[in-house]
Amino acid sequence: MNDIDPTGAVADWWATGISRMEPGVIELRGRPVQDLIGTTGLTPMIWLMLRGDLPTARQAALLEAALVAAVDHGPQAPSIAIARMAATCGVGLNNAVASAVNTLGDAHGGAGEQCVRLLDAVLQREATGLDLRTAAERTIADWPRYLPGFGHRFHPRDPRRDPLLALVEDAVRDGVVPGRHLRAGKSLEALLAEGRDKPVPMNIDGATAIIYAELGFPAPLARGLFVLSRSIGILAHAWEETQSGQRNKGPIPRTVLPTHRP
Repeated sequence: MNDIDPTGAVADWWATGISRMEPGVIELRGRPVQDLIGTTGLTPMIWLMLRGDLPTARQAALLEAALVAAVDHGPQAPSIAIARMAATCGVGLNNAVASAVNTLGDAHGGAGEQCVRLLDAVLQREATGLDLRTAAERTIADWPRYLPGFGHRFHPRDPRRDPLLALVEDAVRDGVVPGRHLRAGKSLEALLAEGRDKPVPMNIDGATAIIYAELGFPAPLARGLFVLSRSIGILAHAWEETQSGQRNKGPIPRTVLPTHRP
């Protein structure tokens, strides 16, 4: 409270525990920014800003692996294609990145969040006294037809699955994470493989969902962290496209005309 804000109502309007800024002072989660600069990596900084404390080295390494794995999947991904198209329309990089990020919704970009909720549902059923297999079976039965985190339209086996899950298994063995969501994910994967000629292995969304959940991030932050990760690829593609010299590059070559439906 002061002469400018005698009741404190203005200062309380955007009250926050994340940052403190005064003349000559910048603190992030109670830590002076000058103490963080040069001593704290970007991944631990993400953890600090979201969680309020710094991760252990193993926690940070696991989080970073998930972030690295989801950086890019080529222009087949709508967000990447949109970033590239936007970049040819005369907008700045910030607009191209924003255009792409705004497409990361439930169908493209939301599967990680949805998979965390799926894994949580399995564990909640198990907590009622069911064995893990039965809990997984009932969760699958009650879930909508599309099961997030499993199968891939391009990859028979997502090349990012194995290294990510191997890191989780190592972290479980060393007591870094509890392993409950890993167990739930593997149970679902095993059930989906039964009676099929081709299994339905976990994909990037399933593997990163396990990592985020094992590290204690709630489901909505699984999407938020994916957005942070994919923004790197989006920026790279938008920048590359600005160097091409093309203008108004549409979604299909100019020689191909969309089918007209009378």
